Amino acid sequence: MNNRNKKEKKGTERTLSFKFKRIGIIHTPYTNNDNVPYQPVEEEGNFRIVIDPEYTDGLYKLAKFRYIYLLYYINQIKEKLSMLIISPPWTNGTDVGLFASRSPVRPNPIGLSIVRIKRITKNTIFTSGLDVFDGTPLLDIKPYIKDLDAKCDANYGWIKDLDNYEHLLLHIKGIPHDY
Repeated sequence: MNNRNKKEKKGTERTLSFKFKRIGIIHTPYTNNDNVPYQPVEEEGNFRIVIDPEYTDGLYKLAKFRYIYLLYYINQIKEKLSMLIISPPWTNGTDVGLFASRSPVRPNPIGLSIVRIKRITKNTIFTSGLDVFDGTPLLDIKPYIKDLDAKCDANYGWIKDLDNYEHLLLHIKGIPHDY
């Protein structure tokens, strides 16, 4: 390959675009920014995923798992990515790199949640709470497998360095508290 072809190929790699196919729709009680939690929380409500009919057979034996990963397209973000250093709202002004955060404003608006399966009826998965808007397009489902996905040596990263990190963990986990 000559140098010109190498340069053209290298430039093309930076501008590649991808198309994803929606496989279903996520339904939640959340219709606006005011009522969506920062993280999924165990709460009662109508949390369900309706799989497009042509993918129903893909749910075979999924109900044998307790938890699943959901990958989805964050389609209702109003903010545009403007910087790679951000300050998560719950940190009192601490700056971190975008990729050291869980901000939904990202170069590729792809979300990931782990939810508990309550039951599956035909092409509908009833789940625990999700932190997404009603009508969010579902991209993929993967089973959460205990020994593969649980990392017992995981830590809190930079969050542990914050002065009030124990209090912030309550917010992150969605645990109600009085202070």
